[in-house]
Amino acid sequence: MAAGVALVEGVTRATGLTPALKWPNDLYAAQRKLAGILAEGVADSVVVGYGINISTASFPAELGDRATSLETELGRGVDRAAVFAETLASLASRYDDLLSARFDAILDAWRALAPGAHGARVAWTTPAGERSGVTAGIDDRGALLVRCSDRIERIVAGELTWL
Repeated sequence: MAAGVALVEGVTRATGLTPALKWPNDLYAAQRKLAGILAEGVADSVVVGYGINISTASFPAELGDRATSLETELGRGVDRAAVFAETLASLASRYDDLLSARFDAILDAWRALAPGAHGARVAWTTPAGERSGVTAGIDDRGALLVRCSDRIERIVAGELTWL
C-alpha cells in the first residue's frame, strides 16, 4: 500500500495528474490502468517493482480500452526522468513512514486515493467457488472489505475482477 501511495504522489509531482488507486496494486486514470505494482517477499525483505505507462507505445494496442498512459491523459509529452526521480523519492519517503511505524499515514493516504474501495462491484474465486459483492473500504491492516449479502468479507490476496 505504501508503494501505491508513493507512486501516485510521485506521478502527481512530476506531471500534475493524480491517478486513483485500485486495490491492491494498480493506478488508474479515466477508469483505465495506468500503472502496476508487484511486491514479493524475499527472505526478510520485500522487493517492489512497478511499471508506469508513459506513452501508448508502453502497451499493446489491443489493451487500449483497458489501459492508458500519462501522455494520453495529459495530452502532452512527459519528462520520463522526472517521473522516475519523483516516484523514487516518494518511495523513499513512504519507506521512511514504514520504518517509523507511521502506518496510519499510509492507510489514510491510500483511502483518500482509492475511490473504488467503496461501492464498487467485484468478483473473485475461492476454493468454494465464485464470490461477488460490493466494496466496503479498507481495514486497518490493508485488507479489502467486501459486503456479500449479510456479511463483510476480508480479501487479503488474490485476483479480483472489478465489474
